[in-house]
Amino acid sequence: MGTTLNINLPWEEVKEKLLEAEPYLTEADLAYEKGKEEELLERLGKKMGRTSDQIKGWIESVAYTDGLAG
Repeated sequence: MGTTLNINLPWEEVKEKLLEAEPYLTEADLAYEKGKEEELLERLGKKMGRTSDQIKGWIESVAYTDGLAG
């Protein structure tokens, strides 16, 4: 489908922010490889009960803010 995450930080930093916001997520939940965005979004969507679009927006909001996005 070609989903691209628009983030302005290295993934490791984004992942740390996501873990702070949602401590029940695991390293495995947040495993990400460039080009495999759909897999990440679907995995998190299932775990969090959200759509892929909602997860994408959440990740991008966390990546573009200094605080936590909910």
